[in-house]
Amino acid sequence: MVTTINLPEDILQYEINLRPFAFSLTKSKEETEDLIQDTFYRAIANYEKFTEGTNIKAWLFTIMRNIFINNYRRKKNSNTITDTSENQYLLNSTKLVEKNGSERSFLAEDIKKAMCEVDKGYTEPFMLYFNGFQYQEIADKLDLPLGTVKSRIFFARKELQAKLTKMGVSNSVYN
Repeated sequence: MVTTINLPEDILQYEINLRPFAFSLTKSKEETEDLIQDTFYRAIANYEKFTEGTNIKAWLFTIMRNIFINNYRRKKNSNTITDTSENQYLLNSTKLVEKNGSERSFLAEDIKKAMCEVDKGYTEPFMLYFNGFQYQEIADKLDLPLGTVKSRIFFARKELQAKLTKMGVSNSVYN
């Protein structure tokens, strides 16, 4: 804890701690740098709000998290288009456009067929994982070691992918 605060010198020493957290949020070097810069700017601009004797590191992490959340919400809202017709629909603009709904049902049938051909020892853990169970829950439910569950799910994915490729179903269908 810092008893007397001397901005910006005191906050700059925390950059090494903030960088991994910023990268975990943004997943981009450029956005990480921007987030760190915005955090320091806000901290310096609002230093009078900092209470001496409290944890400056926690204060900086909170500022960073709040900036990230606000930026995320701003980006999400900027992708929303308002339809000014009488019905007042809100349409979310996305890059994914489904061309034909029946294409999706054919894909589901292909996946189901391919899944029937996957080794049965892999199918049960894979389906439990697919249905939202955590690795540990699956291990407990099937009375298997955690590593075995993870490897069976991995091999089921690989085998399923190979079967779908053999059937002529490519990755582009999923995009």
